[in-house]
Amino acid sequence: MIFKLVVVAILVFIVASLGLAMFSLIREGGQSERTLKALTVRIALSVALFVLLLVGYATGLITPNTL
Repeated sequence: MIFKLVVVAILVFIVASLGLAMFSLIREGGQSERTLKALTVRIALSVALFVLLLVGYATGLITPNTL
């Protein structure tokens, strides 16, 4: 259960970072480093989530849905 909450929390942070980048892009026209930093954080979180899912699958914390 905790693993699922961590995954959902990371997804929320990814969406929040993407929203921050969008607002920064609209306000400043993409001329500041704020957009770049927000998108860099989003990519880092996405890679971390992917690795976390791979580790969770490898250790048996999550299993595929086999109906």
